Amino acid sequence: MNGHFAAIGNGPTAKQYDHGIQVIDEDKSFNTNLNDYLTETHVAESGFNYHLISVFGSQSTGKSTLLNHLFGTQFSVMSETERRQTTKGIWLSKNKRDSANGSPMADNILVMDVEGTDGRERGEDQDFERKSALFALATSEVLIVNIWEHQVGLYQGANMGLLKTVFEVNLQLFLKDKQSQTRSLLFFVIRDFVGNTPLENLRTTLITDLSKIWSSISKPHGLEDSKIEDYFDFAFSALPHKIYQPEKFLAEVDRLGARFTTGHRSTKDQEFVGGVFLPEYHRRIPADGLSVYAGGVWDQIVNNKDLDLPTQQELLAQFRCDEIAREVLVGFDTVITPLEEQQVEAIRLGKPAAVLADLGAQGAGAREKCIKAFETQASRYHKGVYTMKRGELESKIDTRLKALYQAQLTAAHKAGVAAFSEAVSGAVKAGQKAGGSYEFAEIVAKQKAKTLQIFKTEAKSLSIPGVAWSNFKPQYKLFEKELDEVSARLRKEEMRRLAIRVERWVRSRLGDAIGLEFNKLGSGRGGSVSPEGGEKPATEKDLWDRVWNAFIGIVKEAETRFAERAKSFEASSEEVEVGLWRLRRKSWVALREKIEEEVMESNILMKLRENFEDKFRYDEDGVPRIWRPTDDIEGIYTKARESTLGLVPLLSRFRLSETYAPPDLPAFIGVQPAGVEPEDEEDLLPIGGIDEEEGKSLEEETTVLGESKRQDLVVRFKKMADGVYVEAKRSAIGGITQVPLYFYVILLILGWNEILMVLRNPFLIMLILVMGGGTYIAYSLNLLGPMMQMSNAAFNQAVDIGKDRLRDFLVNNETARQALAVPARQMGADISLDRLDSRGKKAQDISDDDDI
Repeated sequence: MNGHFAAIGNGPTAKQYDHGIQVIDEDKSFNTNLNDYLTETHVAESGFNYHLISVFGSQSTGKSTLLNHLFGTQFSVMSETERRQTTKGIWLSKNKRDSANGSPMADNILVMDVEGTDGRERGEDQDFERKSALFALATSEVLIVNIWEHQVGLYQGANMGLLKTVFEVNLQLFLKDKQSQTRSLLFFVIRDFVGNTPLENLRTTLITDLSKIWSSISKPHGLEDSKIEDYFDFAFSALPHKIYQPEKFLAEVDRLGARFTTGHRSTKDQEFVGGVFLPEYHRRIPADGLSVYAGGVWDQIVNNKDLDLPTQQELLAQFRCDEIAREVLVGFDTVITPLEEQQVEAIRLGKPAAVLADLGAQGAGAREKCIKAFETQASRYHKGVYTMKRGELESKIDTRLKALYQAQLTAAHKAGVAAFSEAVSGAVKAGQKAGGSYEFAEIVAKQKAKTLQIFKTEAKSLSIPGVAWSNFKPQYKLFEKELDEVSARLRKEEMRRLAIRVERWVRSRLGDAIGLEFNKLGSGRGGSVSPEGGEKPATEKDLWDRVWNAFIGIVKEAETRFAERAKSFEASSEEVEVGLWRLRRKSWVALREKIEEEVMESNILMKLRENFEDKFRYDEDGVPRIWRPTDDIEGIYTKARESTLGLVPLLSRFRLSETYAPPDLPAFIGVQPAGVEPEDEEDLLPIGGIDEEEGKSLEEETTVLGESKRQDLVVRFKKMADGVYVEAKRSAIGGITQVPLYFYVILLILGWNEILMVLRNPFLIMLILVMGGGTYIAYSLNLLGPMMQMSNAAFNQAVDIGKDRLRDFLVNNETARQALAVPARQMGADISLDRLDSRGKKAQDISDDDDI
């Protein structure tokens, strides 16, 4: 039977493919060679340009005959001498009708011949016919329903029972919501049409019956109000009797074939225009993927238990098991629902879910009680149904318990991580308060073991014997992994804090050491060698060598401290290497900042002045100089100034005295370790000569004073030095001249009588004592010279004022001018106080260079 077709497992050849292919055999197996057939017939390369038609109906109603006449296929037909099943399973063939010899049709029409229904070979086993009909409906654009005229209005004869089951399961499987809505065309071909009953009346009867069936089926949620017209269109055609009216039969078949072309709907009345293949009927599956798609549809249909036809015993078992399951779930809900509500409430309030006490015991007890009650009441019914329903009940219970337990473990996970982090941080802070005597690695190991044990205890309490999903080893591993990540993060933070403490220590030591070296620049006294001449002292000549050596020593000590402390953290060698690399970089930046602080304009100018004054005001023995008019002030000043100015080039660049080159900074800092992460570089400042991408060279990095700053510093220093020189010059000129001794002898002889008179008068004695005491005090404070200068200046000023007064009187008084015969003239001079010098004379204007 159908021996000339390519059946399953026969290794089909191209010749066998010429007659079609069996898609599904009588044992419900899908033919995986379908794609080969589509490739052989060049349908696979057509994309969406193909159409799929199926035919179904009762056995021996001429379905295969109809398809052979319509599409030129070669499906086997029933022998006229015996009535038995011909088509087994589902067969598919490409349209072979020659358009030149008949009505034109659409390209690439695929025709499926479905095994007939109500056959005696399968008897009461109606499972295959339902599944095959559903497969045809789910995959085809057009489903041809082949019925006899006298079967219209019958329930079984017109396959209404089969259509009801197919419609219902089709909704459940493939049309679950409006988004997945697809349309198909139900094309009713009424065979052996006599014409006594008009075709329109037959159409009305069939649509009415189908609408009743649709209203009676169970629909998914949201589709309760849907209509059959939402998913199906209807077309009708009538064919005369093939035996008694063969010519008319062939003519009507030819007219029917003309309808299998592409068409569209009228925008006005939504009626068909053209052929029956509308765009909305197409499943939009490319032809080369049709085989995979059809296989998936058939697999879903075959494995869906809703299509099975159970016995009365099975129906009873299904009803009672479902009823018992609902009853026992009430008790389960009583225990579990409040726990679920607690978790939901915590989520709604945005709070972290709390770890519920005794959840494992409550959940396991409720589960065991529920299943035990179901087993007691339902185990006496059909074993297969009982086993299935028990599995469904366990699945429902376990689904809710799993969600509840997962949330519990998630809460325990978060709480454990938080507690671990807080415990480690608290222990570290306590150790720091106790003087820093704590071992970070020991703290982490202790708290980690404690936290893991708490989580493991909670996970064990949720374990249900014999239930695979309650083995929470993956969650335990994940928790342990996150603790390790938190430990690594805490260790990294502790390493950062250690680095900050070490960096702070380095800055403090550098502040003292570098400040001390720069303070030595303020002393220009060289001991036995004259400060303004000879070789420069070591405090000036080897400044940068001493700074670099002090810096290297401090950093080496800091590295030792850092490495020793990092060992207690169980830090890896890569982490220690990264930490030391960062320490060296930050130490150099700290040195740069300290040097920049020391060479600030105010600081460096003060040090240059102190250095100059030490060389100018002190002699070679370090004794302060008292300037006399005979001293070579200009020469000493020039030497001291030039010696001090020699410090400016020294301070301008960081150069070692031996090589007169910058220190080997790249070698000191070293290459960047491989373990450096992006966050390790976020707070690092660029260093010239090392971070070449910053565009700064080592020469620029070791330049302390720029050219403009150097020039400004020299100018300001010269002005300051000139002020010191002017002050020294004035001090030498303003010295008091020594009085000869013989002058005091003459004064004593000539004033002896006056002396006796004063000594005998107590008032004069007191006056002399007061004047003598005041003079002594003025002498002790070195104020006699300034007082004499002030007196001299006041006298000279009084004389000038007197002259101006007399001149004004002579000019403005007419009587005096006539007496002295002085001509009248304008005198515009005002009487004012003039600026006087140290000798009481009018001072000349002093240039800006003399200002201090």
